[in-house]
Amino acid sequence: MDVVLALVVVVVLGLLVLVGASVRVVTQYQRGVVLRFGRLLGDARSPGLTLIAPGIDRMHKVNMQIVTMPVPAQEGITRDNVTVKVDAVVYWRVYDPVRVVVDVQNYQAAIGQVAQASLRSIIGKSELDDLLSNRERLNQGLELMMDSPAVDWGIHIDRVDIKDVALPESMKRSMSRQAEAERERRSRVITAEGELQASQKLAQAAQVMAAQPAALQLRLLQTMVEVAAEKNSTVVLPFPVELLRFLEHATPPPPAAAPPADGLPVPRTTVPPVTTG
Repeated sequence: MDVVLALVVVVVLGLLVLVGASVRVVTQYQRGVVLRFGRLLGDARSPGLTLIAPGIDRMHKVNMQIVTMPVPAQEGITRDNVTVKVDAVVYWRVYDPVRVVVDVQNYQAAIGQVAQASLRSIIGKSELDDLLSNRERLNQGLELMMDSPAVDWGIHIDRVDIKDVALPESMKRSMSRQAEAERERRSRVITAEGELQASQKLAQAAQVMAAQPAALQLRLLQTMVEVAAEKNSTVVLPFPVELLRFLEHATPPPPAAAPPADGLPVPRTTVPPVTTG
């Protein structure tokens, strides 16, 4: 009786071990590729519980999520002979789990090598200005260069972004001087345009004052008010020639004096100017 009970216990334990070795759990973001005696067994297993033959089958779980892979900085010479270091980041995912297991030995390392080689190639084909200001087009070029070999491995390249472009110190100083010179040029152009517009307005104002002398007189009075606001003790008031001519035309001439009986000229009286202190 004891022997039979022991045999039952051994059989039950053996069945439990067999079931435990046969059952596999595939998560939602994974797919299972089963090889039996080294040969592919059917399609990839979907998420959930799946059974395999212990000791005969071997399951490879493949992650189907989007993978973010940083690409180390690659040094290269641009088309305009500038040495730069460029790093990037690649977003890719597996769309065919069977191919990544059967067709390529280490698909993650393969994607990394393709990314580095493509980055060095794009550096040599581009100019420095493109690397600094036209990265969107370069990102698309990198994506196409990497997706061409990766699609045969069951991998799709979703996106490639250039993160940073490291320049030599001499090139940074040269670009800084160039930017400073450009800002100085723009400042001088803006100042010259402002002076041109101001001179045009002044010329128009001079034409108006020449046609209307009263406007010149009003401007003179306004200048007196502005100068008097500064609390000066002495006010120097200029009289333009146009204003004097206006006053000369506006003031009627004095009546001619009758000549004296003796025929001698009439003496003139000079009034000294008054200075306001």
